[in-house]
Amino acid sequence: MSQRAAGTLALPWPTTSPRTAKKRVPMDHTLLLVTIILALVGLVMVFSASAVVAGNRFHDSGYFLKRQLAWLTFGFLLLHLSSRVDYTWWKRLSIPMLGCMVLLLVMVLIPSLGVAAKGARRWLRLGPISIQPAEMVKLVAVVYVAAYLTKKEDRITSFSSGLVPVLGVIGVLSGLVLLEPDLGTVVVIGLVTVGLLFLGGAQLKHLVGLGLCAVPVVLALVLGSSYRRQRMLTFLAPWKDASDAGFQITQSFLAFGSGGPFGVGLGEGKQKLFFLPEAHTDFVLALVGEELGLVGTVSIVLLFALFVVRGFQIAARARMPFGRHLAMGITLLIGVQALVNAGVVTGLLPTKGLTLPFVSYGGSSLIICLIGVGILLNISRDRQAGREESGPKTGRGRFNRR
Repeated sequence: MSQRAAGTLALPWPTTSPRTAKKRVPMDHTLLLVTIILALVGLVMVFSASAVVAGNRFHDSGYFLKRQLAWLTFGFLLLHLSSRVDYTWWKRLSIPMLGCMVLLLVMVLIPSLGVAAKGARRWLRLGPISIQPAEMVKLVAVVYVAAYLTKKEDRITSFSSGLVPVLGVIGVLSGLVLLEPDLGTVVVIGLVTVGLLFLGGAQLKHLVGLGLCAVPVVLALVLGSSYRRQRMLTFLAPWKDASDAGFQITQSFLAFGSGGPFGVGLGEGKQKLFFLPEAHTDFVLALVGEELGLVGTVSIVLLFALFVVRGFQIAARARMPFGRHLAMGITLLIGVQALVNAGVVTGLLPTKGLTLPFVSYGGSSLIICLIGVGILLNISRDRQAGREESGPKTGRGRFNRR
């Protein structure tokens, strides 16, 4: 009988077996470094953008900085924890998390539970803090679609048995988010879902057909709401009413224009002095353009581009199909949201209430993004881990491991 010594004790069985052995590799330090840089830049820019407003409103210029720092600390703790959890656990938890999200979204709509602000009911208050379930839904939707693709990869080319079930679930989540209302989050979830389904092997003609069907629905949502209709008109002609409806986007243009190649200097921006609304949240990139100039703005964009490249490389190296789909989904989620935010602040897209991942002020968005990075790091760290009950499978999607 083969034995293996463990200290001074000889065990009558092997301490490891070929089936359970895992090849440990270092996590993707480039992805982690990019995340840290973006988060630290965000911390600096949040303070620069909010100091005057916080001092005027709360008599404490560091009010928003302290809260963002607390969320960032907690977020990095969750990033570390999620990077240590075998990513296949997220597949097992996909359905329970989906049920929890539906419950939270329903709770938000109950007047006695949900917190309303600026015409929307999107928050739940838990003691001294508020959480935004719609931010959590983005990540949960990615986990669910990744798990669905792993289970139904042989049927995904079928419209009725492949696409309809998953789109039905995403449709329910999107419908609840629309009731808040929050069209921007629905657009992000829709784009990420379609992208993940396409990379997972869904037929392009089915997705194009669904996209064409979605166009009249989106138009009805926009034209049927006075504030959305006004946003669309402002997008088409922002300078026509620069002192009212077009005030925010024109101030964003002025911020970028004032920055020039190298900016006016950190902390020296003028648009944050009660000119540019939401300078520390949705429009923080405009303040980057003013204070750090074109060089600073391009640097932020390139960091996000590097993040997306590393995310897809992690997906390509993942051994298990679920790991590939999950890594692609998280990468698309952060990349698409960054792209939409950049499009909004530069006037390429209509105004939407979407933050810039890692950089904008906001606890819920920051923590969800950091948890997503932790999952990506776990997938990158253990390329031979993540055994599933059925064993390794050969990916059938368009983005298979090479």
